Amino acid sequence: MFIVIGIVFLLVYSALVYYIGRSSWRFLQPVLRNRFKWAYIIIISFLAVSFILGRIFVSQSYLQVIGAYWLVLFVLLLMLLPIAHLIIWIARMMKFSKQGAQQTISIILLVSLVVIIAVGSFNAYSPYVKQYDVSIVKDNVQLNDAKDPLRIVVASDMHFGYLSGKNHAKRLVKEINALEPDIILFPGDIIDDQLAPVVAQGIPAILQNLQSTYGTYASLGNHDRTTEGLEQLIEVIESSNIKVLYDEVELLEDKLYIIGRKDHSDKARVPLQQLTEKLDHTKPIIILEHQPKDFAEAEQQGADLILSGHTHRGQIAPAHLITQLLFENDWGYLQKNNMHSIVTSGYGFWGPPIRIGSRSEIVQINVSFAP
Repeated sequence: MFIVIGIVFLLVYSALVYYIGRSSWRFLQPVLRNRFKWAYIIIISFLAVSFILGRIFVSQSYLQVIGAYWLVLFVLLLMLLPIAHLIIWIARMMKFSKQGAQQTISIILLVSLVVIIAVGSFNAYSPYVKQYDVSIVKDNVQLNDAKDPLRIVVASDMHFGYLSGKNHAKRLVKEINALEPDIILFPGDIIDDQLAPVVAQGIPAILQNLQSTYGTYASLGNHDRTTEGLEQLIEVIESSNIKVLYDEVELLEDKLYIIGRKDHSDKARVPLQQLTEKLDHTKPIIILEHQPKDFAEAEQQGADLILSGHTHRGQIAPAHLITQLLFENDWGYLQKNNMHSIVTSGYGFWGPPIRIGSRSEIVQINVSFAP
């Protein structure tokens, strides 16, 4: 079955690469002329193959980087080229010069790519702070030394690796510490499938500088997987003074529960009821749930606040239309009776280091408690 899926993927991918390569050449040919045709074919072929080889030879960082930027061009050209062809067809129907129209569209296409990549890179690498005010219907919970309201800072989907590297980690620490949080929570996808580049860049040591009153807690996401094994992954994360909750419950000051869930794709994930049945439900319950799913179950089991990421808000528009169909809450705030759901678009990115129609963010939640 996997072989069949792999063959189908390669055939579809090859067809799309051929379409992009041939269409782009038509727009570039008046400038490059035919003498550069074979060089162009070799470059396009290498870029297309680098994306696949980067998934096979994961230790080759240059393939990872080249493949990621190729994916940027691949996605953008798949969206822009059909529009360019449509405009040229309309111009020909209106008796405009084909050559003139093609030259004009070539310039517009090139400028559009540059602008989109520039704006998308800014959105990916320049996070902002998104704030929410939440009132939880529980007796007043005043943790020792905590501010009122309780200040929770959330960051998800950092995807630390070759492209979301140490500078992005330093920015994360600086931005979070400036918010003076009581609690820091990371609901999954801390790394991007590979532990080696995270360790090599010293990111665990950078994250040790996070400061909060009651510490930093994390759950794991679908990309928090590595060939080194789960135990080593958790060991490295916890060396950053981050407590990993892997279907586990943490009780803060005997007043507030934090539950970290295994990812929804993890077959060893236990039912939420098993984690909540012995809890004191007069105390607030906060759940770190990487994928924003199973809201009905969480509400039934007494969750007050469920924090998620995973969706990236589509990352590259119009993919946000797909995430809106897949998830009850794909980004932002949703209240279901007394349960609150907040889904962040994420601090990092997956694959191409750009965001279009979304932006990297850190979430600050000001939580008040009322009987």
